[in-house]
Amino acid sequence: MNNLSGQFRKTTWDPILIISQIIAVQTILYLCLGLWIWIVASLLGAFTLWWLVQRTKLCMDFACTAHWIHLICCWVYNGTYPTSFSWWCLNLVSLSIMCVCGEFLCMRTELQAIPLSMNSQKTAL
Repeated sequence: MNNLSGQFRKTTWDPILIISQIIAVQTILYLCLGLWIWIVASLLGAFTLWWLVQRTKLCMDFACTAHWIHLICCWVYNGTYPTSFSWWCLNLVSLSIMCVCGEFLCMRTELQAIPLSMNSQKTAL
């Protein structure tokens, strides 16, 4: 016969369960933190493209160049060519976010109306 005592879970001391839960929480925390750092870095790169480059056609060139330089720096720092699938996926996503958002910001600026008069008053024709 089942004992329906109304408890949600067993409350015995289980150090393996506690340690595995701590490890799982830390792992998820660091994975999310790393992902957020890459997303924020990509968005900052997009704003940098908008602020410095200011041309939609050049955003992809500058974004690819920045990531190519990052590849070279990682290669020199680690002493080996990056072969991790996750490294390549993360950098391709970062490149895509930086390029697309930078192009979007630059395009919005380029499509703004150009003022034709030097003063703010309307002139009669």
